[in-house]
Amino acid sequence: MFKKSLSILILFLCLGLIMAGCPKKTVVKEEPSVKKGEEAAEREKAAKLEAEKAAKERELAKMKEEEARKEFEKGLVAKKEPGIEGEVFESKLLKDIHFDFDKYDIRPGDTEILKENAALLMKYPKVKIQIEGHCDERGTVEYNLALGERRANSTKKYLISLGVKADRISTISYGKERPLDPGHNEEAWAKNRRAHEVILSK
Repeated sequence: MFKKSLSILILFLCLGLIMAGCPKKTVVKEEPSVKKGEEAAEREKAAKLEAEKAAKERELAKMKEEEARKEFEKGLVAKKEPGIEGEVFESKLLKDIHFDFDKYDIRPGDTEILKENAALLMKYPKVKIQIEGHCDERGTVEYNLALGERRANSTKKYLISLGVKADRISTISYGKERPLDPGHNEEAWAKNRRAHEVILSK
């Protein structure tokens, strides 16, 4: 009986030693609330940075628009003759386009010029323009007046296709009566075959 009890005691001691030799691995779990709090803080920080970036971009865009407006107004010079709907102002920011001899279709190279003009006009939706159609000295007065009108109208049509409202655009033809270059050669004629845009101010 004593031997049996001793054997049981030894068995328990061995089991105790075995259990003591294999300690349980302690796993430290991060508290969910702490993790969520850190994620929320990161999101808030990112949102704040994005808002600051957007605010700076808006401010920069506003400054650029203001500079463009000042540049636009600075470039206005009153012309001597009146326009169809009021006083006329020249603007160096609105570029001329030119035409081939006896033609009134928009040349591929001039489409970019009209896109720039349209972009400028879109910035100032209250501005109205007058498109002048001009020709070189060859041909009769009547023929060139009609050709100048077609040139002005094709320019107007293209600007409308770019988003400029039709009621902001007036057209007039001067035919060959107001040449830009008074010369009598191809170089002068090429300059005079043009559509010229001016600002109307009532």
